Amino acid sequence: MTKIGIIVGSTREGRVSTQVAEWVKDFAEKQNTDAEFEVVDIKEYGLDRFNEKLPPAMANKEYSNEKIDAWSEKIDSLDGFIFVTPEYNKNISSSLKDHIDYIASEWNNKSAGIVSYGSTLGIAASMALRSTLANLKLAIVTPQGAFSLFTDFENMSTFKPAEVHNPTMEAVVTDVVNWAKALKTIR
Repeated sequence: MTKIGIIVGSTREGRVSTQVAEWVKDFAEKQNTDAEFEVVDIKEYGLDRFNEKLPPAMANKEYSNEKIDAWSEKIDSLDGFIFVTPEYNKNISSSLKDHIDYIASEWNNKSAGIVSYGSTLGIAASMALRSTLANLKLAIVTPQGAFSLFTDFENMSTFKPAEVHNPTMEAVVTDVVNWAKALKTIR
C-alpha cells in the first residue's frame, strides 16, 4: 500500500502544526482509502542544527548518529509527503529546513504536497519550501492547502478550518497519492 507521511514542520512550544497535521491525516483517511497516512513529527527525532561533515548527497546513507539514521529510515519508508508548515518571517521553520537537509536520496522521486498556515496563509513559506523540495527531486503537486491564523483558528490557537478548503484539500490528497503511486515505478 502507498504510504504518505504528513510532516509536522515546527518544533516550538505552543505550536499548532500538530493540530493541522492530525486534521490533514483525518481528512485524508476519510477521502482516500488507497493509501496509509501517518503523522511524522520532526520534534520526535530531535535532530540538532545541520552540521554534518559531508553533504547528505555524498554520505551514501551513512550518517554520523542514530538520530539521523532513524530519520533517514522513516523518510525512506514513505512514498510521498504532505508538509504542514507554519510561516516564520516569510519562510519555513529552521527546524524543518534542518530535517530536510540532513538527508538527500531518501526524498528522491517521491510526491509532495504542501499545507501552510499563518497570518498571510503561509504563502511565502510554501514558496520557499517548494524550491527546497524541488531541489531534492520531489514532485510537488500544484494544489495547496493554505490556512489563515485569523479565520481558520479559534483564538489563533485551535484549528477549526472552514469547509471552503475541502475541495482544495481533496485535490492535494488525491494528487499526492496518485503521484506517489506513479513514482514508485521509477524508484
